[in-house]
Amino acid sequence: MADRALRGSGLGSKSLAEPSAVELAPRQEVGFDCAKGHHFDVVFAIEAELPTEWECTRCGEMARRSDGVQPEVKETKPVRTHWDMLRERRSIPELEDLLAERLDEIRGQSR
Repeated sequence: MADRALRGSGLGSKSLAEPSAVELAPRQEVGFDCAKGHHFDVVFAIEAELPTEWECTRCGEMARRSDGVQPEVKETKPVRTHWDMLRERRSIPELEDLLAERLDEIRGQSR
């Protein structure tokens, strides 16, 4: 019965409100330029956080904003190697002692 009542109403595809009575959210257009010289505009809500890069609609490369806003440079920590982590736990003299002990053990086993 419910199926018959909804038949032909186009659920989700049409608004029953008058288009003139609908107030759109405030918007802003932001221009982007890609390295290949393409320019395009993207519409964002006023309160949206604006990206500094956007994929070019023509060639797919990353485009930067036309107004000159640059992306923030994030500080990256240097990669910690195994040696760095080992040096945090032991000093060079301790490592030399451990190496000498281990070499003595290996030499003793080979005899």
